[in-house]
Amino acid sequence: MYTLSAFGGPQGHFGMMMKTFVERRRDITKEELMDYIAFCQLLPGATSTQTLTLIGYKRGGVPLAVLTLIIWILPASILMGAFSFLVQYINTYHVALNLFSYVQPMAVGFIAFAAVRMFKISIKSPITYVIMLVGMIATYLLFKTPWVFPILIILGGVVTNFSDKRIPEKESIRPKQIKWTNIWLFVLLFLVLGIFSETARRHDWENKRVYNFTENIYRFGSLVFGGGDVLMPMMYEQYVVRKKTQYMSKEQYLTGWGLVRAIPGPVFSVAAYTGGMVLREQGRSMQVLGCIIGCVGIFLPSALLVLFFYPVWHNLKKYVVVFRALEGINAVVVGIMGAASLYLLRDISITDFKTVSFINIFVIAGTFVLLNFTKIRSPYIVMGCLLLGLVI
Repeated sequence: MYTLSAFGGPQGHFGMMMKTFVERRRDITKEELMDYIAFCQLLPGATSTQTLTLIGYKRGGVPLAVLTLIIWILPASILMGAFSFLVQYINTYHVALNLFSYVQPMAVGFIAFAAVRMFKISIKSPITYVIMLVGMIATYLLFKTPWVFPILIILGGVVTNFSDKRIPEKESIRPKQIKWTNIWLFVLLFLVLGIFSETARRHDWENKRVYNFTENIYRFGSLVFGGGDVLMPMMYEQYVVRKKTQYMSKEQYLTGWGLVRAIPGPVFSVAAYTGGMVLREQGRSMQVLGCIIGCVGIFLPSALLVLFFYPVWHNLKKYVVVFRALEGINAVVVGIMGAASLYLLRDISITDFKTVSFINIFVIAGTFVLLNFTKIRSPYIVMGCLLLGLVI
């Protein structure tokens, strides 16, 4: 149910995770969710997808983590792959968007809800207030800069280590086994795909486009910090701007990104659409293959990275320096969530004194109030906002 109602991109997803997996299902604690979010911000790839993978990992180890990942990415990837076949027939796209008119203000409500809850947990001293404010300002000003999130998190951890307060070690932390296979597979795939792609290009193989796209999409999933806002220009430059790999028009590309913002699930599922568009000229079967490569290639590297590095991160918590760092890291996460709310508000009409402005304010405030003071489940709030867009 969460997968089919998770609108609003990664920032909105975090608010829904707080409501669904912390408060309703109690799969994890608030502190654990904050730990997951902070840790995943340090890694390249799809942050909300990695966070959900860790929730599955915590509940049932690697098997459940993999199952959680598949359930999360499959619906959105299937939809986006299908859109690559239908894009030339979508003549009523502007009408379809009416349904999603209030998804973005709803997402702001979810983010604000998560930020307030995280604030109560993490901001308890003057230094955490300062770190939060600096993180919020820096994130707002540099929201589309890829390295801003990991840099801020690292700096937040460094600052709180200057404190004289010694945080006692927790004897209850059990070390987790580190799966070295994950990192070796990640590196091996990175090298092998690069070699095959370059060989296919140099020798002009018949299906070189398949090899080139597979390498491209795996590299994007391995190196992209900052989520969809960073992935978008990278793909645009690769498949729209470059003459040798100009596989779609600007309009077709932007249509795909508009569609992925309007459906539930991970934003990175746009890779399935991209794969279909890249290989559509080579027949239907190759187009389906492109969708599959796009889906697997964009999510696999971040999954391998998070399942390798999280046990390492967990085991390091027995050291005092890591406990001190967590105080600053969590404060930065609160700042990032606050900045995300303000950043998304820039594109929402709330000060124009028009009917839509008042409705947007109502949706933001209503979402926040319902999440905070009622037991209404997140999917019902989402459905209500979708119906509101359809009716008004």
